[in-house]
Amino acid sequence: MQIVETANEGLKRAYTVKIPAKDIEARIDAEVKKVAPQVRMPGFRPGKVPANLIKKMHGEALHSDAFNTAVQESIDSLMREKKLRPALQPKVDLGEGYAQGKDAELSVELEVLPEIEAPSVEGLKLEKLTVAVSDAQVDEAVKTLAGNQKSYKDAPKTRKSADGDQLVIDFVGRVDGTEFEGGKAEGAPLVLGSGQFIPGFEEQLSGLKAGDKKTIKVEFPADYPAENLKGKEAEFDVTVQAVKVPGETKIDDEFAKSLGLESLEQLKGLLKGQLEQETAGLTRTQMKRQLLDTLAAAHDFAVPPSMVEAEFEQIWQQLEAEVAKEDDPEAARKEIEADKEDYRRIAERRVRLGLLLSEIGQANGVEVSNQEMQMLLQQAAQQYRPEDRERFVEYVRQDAMAQAQLRAPLYEDKVVDFLFDKAEVTERAVTREELEAAIEAEEAPAEKPAKKSAAKKPAAKKPAEKPAAAKAEKAAPKKEAAKSEAKPVAKKAAPAKKTEEAKPAAKKAPAKKTEEAKPAAKKAPAKKAAAKK
Repeated sequence: MQIVETANEGLKRAYTVKIPAKDIEARIDAEVKKVAPQVRMPGFRPGKVPANLIKKMHGEALHSDAFNTAVQESIDSLMREKKLRPALQPKVDLGEGYAQGKDAELSVELEVLPEIEAPSVEGLKLEKLTVAVSDAQVDEAVKTLAGNQKSYKDAPKTRKSADGDQLVIDFVGRVDGTEFEGGKAEGAPLVLGSGQFIPGFEEQLSGLKAGDKKTIKVEFPADYPAENLKGKEAEFDVTVQAVKVPGETKIDDEFAKSLGLESLEQLKGLLKGQLEQETAGLTRTQMKRQLLDTLAAAHDFAVPPSMVEAEFEQIWQQLEAEVAKEDDPEAARKEIEADKEDYRRIAERRVRLGLLLSEIGQANGVEVSNQEMQMLLQQAAQQYRPEDRERFVEYVRQDAMAQAQLRAPLYEDKVVDFLFDKAEVTERAVTREELEAAIEAEEAPAEKPAKKSAAKKPAAKKPAEKPAAAKAEKAAPKKEAAKSEAKPVAKKAAPAKKTEEAKPAAKKAPAKKTEEAKPAAKKAPAKKAAAKK
């Protein structure tokens, strides 16, 4: 094999690699010897088929396998000989002049990871903002939970329905006089004013009593998901079975027991723990922002353009998905277009921080153990149907990039925790509002586009994407890679990850299904499937 360097500029490298025809032929001969004992051919005893006949029968497949193996081993040898750490997969081009029996000349182009001097982890100073959870906050969480657990009781038969009441209804819907699929239900619960059904439906049921019947006319929204109903006028024959009024939820031990707990005191303890976990997550977010900003300010080195472009594409795809959900997609798209260079700088910052954290972890022996990797793999597999889980596990085990994506978030957390342990940390007690304000204030300018507006609320958030440095890990598997401060995003090929902003405690408590959450309401044809205003 002959290697000639043809380009060396910045992080870009290019080479020509010549593979002699005799090397490829030798591989074919070796493969023939390997398969010969299994080859069967009329007129020959098993294992006695001549090599030239085997080549004649299977020559094309043998050459293809031998050639692909030779190319891969040549690339591996190039990386070892030149001590290259590719940022992404090298671009390999065979050209149009190659034919079987001739030398193969490959053109190899790649970008390499920058040489980063291992940063000192001494002298880091961080401020930790802590929030104490008060009894008043716990009581408020209990009240919120109780408010979400509405129960309804039958109203007097003479009572006319009003907003907040629950109706139990039968209905049949028709378009152009013909019933349509899914347009019929019996015993469907509907809370007036909930916006559960399409506009105009609930409003026409106000003032009815149990036993009343009414035909209402509505128009399906232009964005209704069923193509055959979009923008169509419809009539619904509605019968009110019952009118129910909200009952007051008494906060006591019985309420706690209805949630599967033993006592109100246990419920309060559970909610307090959730609130503490939530504020601890915010505190970690605040400290991590400080840490990343400190590292970003102290290190400036060239990063592979291909990695930045790949990261930017991830960000942009998410932004475009968010724009599509806006009330005015065109206005939102114009705004993100105006901020495009800001988002490109975000991508560059993320790649740089990912490589930096990877270097710190490598230099200080931070690792993700095999046991931790297996746990990640099993967690990720749970997102699939039982019959698909084993196939997913096997895919990840065989794909270095998939492994890197799975490993990267945990690896980053471990590197961040390592740096927290090394830092000089001072604590300051604050309110939750002050903590949240500090997180927003610490968001680096490069992470926050200059222009924000109501039309672009989702787009203004930091986009989530695959960890940037996971790409570096595949290219240089000896190095652990860390994601670059990317928030988790739901992906089928990645494990479900916890966000650092915890959900409200009241939503996490064990909850009893309320009547309006039953499947019957979800099946109602008039329900608006599009995003509710």
